[in-house]
Amino acid sequence: MSESGDPAAFSIAQFAEDVAAFINALNIGPVLLGGISMGAAIALHLAVKRPELVSGLVVARPAWIDQPAPENLAPNREVAQFLAEYEPGEALSLFESSPIAQRLRKGGPDNLASLLGFFQRFPLSETQALLSAIASDGPGISSDEIANLSCPTLVIGTARDVIHPLAMAEEVASLIPRARFVEITPKGDDAERYQADFQTALRQFLKEID
Repeated sequence: MSESGDPAAFSIAQFAEDVAAFINALNIGPVLLGGISMGAAIALHLAVKRPELVSGLVVARPAWIDQPAPENLAPNREVAQFLAEYEPGEALSLFESSPIAQRLRKGGPDNLASLLGFFQRFPLSETQALLSAIASDGPGISSDEIANLSCPTLVIGTARDVIHPLAMAEEVASLIPRARFVEITPKGDDAERYQADFQTALRQFLKEID
């Protein structure tokens, strides 16, 4: 298992550079590249900045388009703040009773489950640093750059997802020429159906670009 490195360097752009270095080290490019949430932002950044390394793109449940610190990531920033200011047990208790957690119980149960998991992800100092840095970061690309993408692209979105709004996935898909957009079952409604829908969308996309 690799070390996380200097938390001060945590950024979407840096993680994309790390992926590019990995692809080049293995001499396997161009590759079909995809990710969910932060992974989607990393994949999109790399496709824009290093198009020679990316033959196809999968952007699943994006949490960014082109702006830093979008409002949908406020829950992540709140978890980071609790972890920075309180001991783990107290931080968890305070977050569970917070207005944001109450809203997520209704509108994004899968989001809430993921955020609660951060309180058990050790070392907590690195978890806090990652949440704080990435939730306040941006993808480092513009809408115009996204609109210039030419690789085959699949964008996946779901409803009932506060951190990864369906409207954001739809907007990303609308920016990319000839992107295929698929809305699938929300993970918080039916995790098995979500996985099956995801796999079906991915298989169909792979058939289309083969």
